[in-house]
Amino acid sequence: MRVARYHGWGDVRLEHMEVPEIGPGEMLVQVRACGLCGSDLMKWYADSKAPTVLGHEPVGFVSQLGAGVGGFTLGDRVFVHHHVPCFACHYCRRGNYSCCATFKENGIYPGGFSEYIRVAAANVALDVLSLPEGVGFEEATLIEPVACAIRGIKRAGVQRGDSVLIIGAGVSGLLFTQLCRSWGAELVVVTDLVDFRLQRALAAGADAALNPGTDDVAAEVQRLSGRVGSDVVIVTVGSSEVMAQALPLAAKGGTVLLYAPLPPGQTLPVEVCDLLFSEKNLVTTYSCAPDDTRAAVDFIASGTLKTEGLVTRRFGLEEVGEAMRLAAEGGESLKVVIVP
Repeated sequence: MRVARYHGWGDVRLEHMEVPEIGPGEMLVQVRACGLCGSDLMKWYADSKAPTVLGHEPVGFVSQLGAGVGGFTLGDRVFVHHHVPCFACHYCRRGNYSCCATFKENGIYPGGFSEYIRVAAANVALDVLSLPEGVGFEEATLIEPVACAIRGIKRAGVQRGDSVLIIGAGVSGLLFTQLCRSWGAELVVVTDLVDFRLQRALAAGADAALNPGTDDVAAEVQRLSGRVGSDVVIVTVGSSEVMAQALPLAAKGGTVLLYAPLPPGQTLPVEVCDLLFSEKNLVTTYSCAPDDTRAAVDFIASGTLKTEGLVTRRFGLEEVGEAMRLAAEGGESLKVVIVP
């Protein structure tokens, strides 16, 4: 089978390897589409795994079933989650599923940017989901990103009537815009430096879309919120400078959710005095759990979350390097999908 193997930034090679063999409880899936995630574009992260086959948002057909697998038949259309928790350890009992040692194991091989993937038994049992009728493969690549945003909203504690500021109007920011509305947010403001994305944020339901290069974001947030500020600030941009700017934008008693990582060793300056006396909360989130992926499927299948137009480009396996370059540039590109 063909795979797109990442050897380093700008060096993605179309290679051939044997179709993986499966064992008891496992599943072989023929990949029909796999989303390109922002984490695939973090050079420091991808390089730490090289050489590797990236891609962790795969959907496709069930091609083979290992002994003991029930609930699926050959040809079923499925979403595959690459991480699952054990539900038994100290962290899982506290709901911190992404801290679980089992969760950190990748349950798909060799990676989503390939023609076939082997799905580990634990993943088959806990988080391989049949796609509802009417949800296409391309749309289904958004299940994992939507689930991650759902987990982020829960960790940030978004409540009905909240004022929410979303920094960054890429695909994650646009998903947060819609989901915060579903959670009952009264005011949703989105910021970005690209006018195309600001227009998309308005179309997604934002009350205001601001360009920090030309607009006074702090003043506008104060005006729109009735001089209260943002109860929740969601930072989808992996920049310590942007993260630091987000803290003063949170209202007293508000929460800042960091949704994008920084490279190891990079730190975030925090004014502890304001953080403490204003009782602001600094919260992080990473990935999603099986309850989040199921909720994501429901949001998409019901039409509550509109996915039309979020996928802007499609590339074959031989074009993964070009796809990564384009996605890293941002601009008018939103979700990029690899189609083997």
